[in-house]
Amino acid sequence: MNHFKHGVWSLLVSLILLSAHTALATDPPQPPARKQFDAYWYPNGAELSRFKLEQARYGEIHAGDAVMVFVTESLNPVLQVKADTPDVEDVPVLKLNFTRNFFTGIYPYTIMTSTFTPVDHERHPLPFKISFTAQEWCGHVFAQLNLREQGYQVQSRSYFERESDQDFAVARALPEDALWTRIRIAPQTLPTGSFQIVPGTLYTRLRHRPMTVLNVEATLEAVRGKSLEGNPLWRYTVKFKSEQRTLTILFERTFPYRIQSWQDTYPSRGRLLTTKAERTHTLMLDYWQRNQNQDRRFLRKLGLKAER
Repeated sequence: MNHFKHGVWSLLVSLILLSAHTALATDPPQPPARKQFDAYWYPNGAELSRFKLEQARYGEIHAGDAVMVFVTESLNPVLQVKADTPDVEDVPVLKLNFTRNFFTGIYPYTIMTSTFTPVDHERHPLPFKISFTAQEWCGHVFAQLNLREQGYQVQSRSYFERESDQDFAVARALPEDALWTRIRIAPQTLPTGSFQIVPGTLYTRLRHRPMTVLNVEATLEAVRGKSLEGNPLWRYTVKFKSEQRTLTILFERTFPYRIQSWQDTYPSRGRLLTTKAERTHTLMLDYWQRNQNQDRRFLRKLGLKAER
């Protein structure tokens, strides 16, 4: 009996140690202090991060680059565009311009999603606007979501006949595209368990899926591993069961909660493939003032090819 108890105990210890290599028990994310947030985001220009991208498309994986540009600005809440002149009604937002560039065979894809998320997440928990464009040699597509009282008003344009020009509404729910900015502003509010989500603009376009609210399940856990700066990480996992899809985002456990990597697994031409991206470079830079030939040196500092 003693040998049996010892064997069971050893097995339990082994299982605990095995699980510790992937998930760790820790306190939940803490909201950044206002002074801390302001000191990082406002005087330093924008945060530019380059990711080594492996993009799933057409049943294969294609190498490329992804860039996240996080920058603060003032938004005109009526027009839902960047305010040209200051006004007391303006809403401070953290904007994410998220680009992906990759080749499929001979022709390139150029994709960009812009998300405008209010810094005051308690007053404005949802982004005011999300816009998406994708260009490749077959044509280009566009989508824009504007937040209204009842939900998001969507404009969708495509060169595909079955999609063509559409205008429709989506119920008021958290957009997938808002997860990236929510991580940076208020990671403690990331939803877990079962909830509803508006699937991402890139996903719905690449897979030609309808933009309708979906039921998902999410978990948030600390994991082993370090960010580019050597900081410990959280893993946020969202499962879209109806889509056979799992999105996983790794980000720093402490402010400024930089995103380190992500994986997105879903079917592509009958195969379950995983898009992967890993952050390789980050710069704080007022990039909008770096528009001369001599400024191309910053591309190299970001790990991007300067000859483009």
